[in-house]
Amino acid sequence: MTHISTDNSQQFASDNYSGICPEAWAAMAEANQGHATAYGDDPWTQRASDLFRDLFETECEVFFAFNGTAANSLSLAALCQSYHSVICAQSAHVETDECGAPEFFSNGSKLLTAPTVDGKMTSEAIRTMATSRNDIHFPKPKAVTITQSTETGRVYSVEELSALSATCRELKLHLHMDGARFANAVAAVGCTPAEMTWKAGIEVLCFGGTKNGMAIGEAIVFFDHTLAQDFDYRCKQAGQLASKMRFLSSPWVGMLESGAWQRNAQHANACAKRLRDGIAGITKGSIMYPTEANAVFLMSDEERLNQLRERGWRFYTFIGGSARFMFAWDTDIARVDQLAADICDIMR
Repeated sequence: MTHISTDNSQQFASDNYSGICPEAWAAMAEANQGHATAYGDDPWTQRASDLFRDLFETECEVFFAFNGTAANSLSLAALCQSYHSVICAQSAHVETDECGAPEFFSNGSKLLTAPTVDGKMTSEAIRTMATSRNDIHFPKPKAVTITQSTETGRVYSVEELSALSATCRELKLHLHMDGARFANAVAAVGCTPAEMTWKAGIEVLCFGGTKNGMAIGEAIVFFDHTLAQDFDYRCKQAGQLASKMRFLSSPWVGMLESGAWQRNAQHANACAKRLRDGIAGITKGSIMYPTEANAVFLMSDEERLNQLRERGWRFYTFIGGSARFMFAWDTDIARVDQLAADICDIMR
């Protein structure tokens, strides 16, 4: 008999560790009653799409994909030809963690990476990358992708987004947002989803559901209808057209109708701030980036980080060597306090 571990102690290495929130689970259970037409021609998919249009206050085009790799890669491919390039931050997920998928699905569009201090793109960085060469031997810049919130837990303000989009319009570049933690960014800024996207100049958004309390699923939202032409064919070709689509779309109904998407993000963000405040007095370590969304990055020497590991804590150190702690919709406050106590004990 296969042994399944019963140790359910929460870890904060990734917000992907969490389970499915009740609202998403209940919607899937309700969608499981009886039969429904396949391949997205069902009431649940229509309802979820309409809810996104209500949320964003505009007639956007909505598609559903299984994961963020597909969502980002296919949407960028829709913006570019094979001889084009996409400008992104050096630390962007599409560059470091997508296994070349953006290039693969676009038949070769090159990623041009800009160095950044904290993962946030600037107008100056975009302009430098877009104008460095304009000869036919170099892939022509066509799009910019930004991550909201960033891989370092930073959040773009609405004003920053508007400035980036103005630069993109001037340079005739499309603007795409990787919103794996879009809900966390909205909760952090306190604006509406519309204000953070199309009203600020974002043309395509990948809205993350997995990290916000769903089992699987990302929504690809096109605010410019012309860019969505034939996108359903891209999804089919890439294996992203779910035959039983209602199970990919119905969790969104539960999340959006109940407001769970926002409550989940607010809780995760609050837990990150709780850890940050709880370890503010340490002297043998430091917080590497401002805590704005649901991430805390802790810098210390390897010996002390190993002591944390010996106490049973799991974390990654792939961004700048700092220990990354991510918080989710179901994070237990007592567990956050336990982590803070261990960090303080080791690093004070």
